[in-house]
Amino acid sequence: MWLSGQTKLSSARSATPLCITFEDGLEPNTPSDSDNTTTLPYVTRRRVLEGTVVATTAWTLQGNAPASGAGSTNVGSDPALALWREWERVHKQTERLCRRQQRLETRLVESVGFPCVTVRLTEGEQVTIHSIEMLNEVLGKAPDMAALREKAEADFAAHQARWDAAAEQTGYTAAFRTECEASEKMQDLLQAFSTTPATTLAGVAGKLDAVLREGEAWEECSEFPWPQIRSALCDLVRIAERFGADRVRRRRIRHDQTETLRHSR
Repeated sequence: MWLSGQTKLSSARSATPLCITFEDGLEPNTPSDSDNTTTLPYVTRRRVLEGTVVATTAWTLQGNAPASGAGSTNVGSDPALALWREWERVHKQTERLCRRQQRLETRLVESVGFPCVTVRLTEGEQVTIHSIEMLNEVLGKAPDMAALREKAEADFAAHQARWDAAAEQTGYTAAFRTECEASEKMQDLLQAFSTTPATTLAGVAGKLDAVLREGEAWEECSEFPWPQIRSALCDLVRIAERFGADRVRRRRIRHDQTETLRHSR
């Protein structure tokens, strides 16, 4: 695929992206010399979704016992709510690990650079390649490309070795592995929501909260079904808050009645 300007194509590959860059000799800053990048996340999603609905839901599920107990007499026995609390803990842990991994990765890229090799094709175009797979795809197996392919493979292997050594030394490899493990655990917990029944409104809200925060393509995504899920979650939070307020009010009335009866004797 030959594209004008500079184009990067990326996909998942261990701790480095699979990327190819074509340069056709355009002068910098010309209108067509744009950098169009399509990148699939190769570690975790690079975002942290924090919003009013999420914060309110957390208050409902964790900090407001009457509201959390809406629809049940024993919120502590709700398996969905217990699962949400564990998912929330792992979710926060994954975000912390992601930020740490990103910091280490940035330093690694600045000091070593992503493993790559730049070759000049017979047409005169320079191609920067970030994986052996893409190298084989670009150069093929033709005999007339053998010498170029062998040199490119050796140069790429040398750069990969420098990356691996620096990644191990700086702690990036361990950070990457730890983040992947936490992310996998979070996904397992998310999958468990589909088979875990909720016995309270808070448990239902917890399920929706986890799905919303994990599934939205971006914060306040307007595509179906995310607005509908946000609306349903807001409804549940509002009902739980009102239910909790009603319970507090009823307890206060009963307390006042008891005190009045006690003093009248």
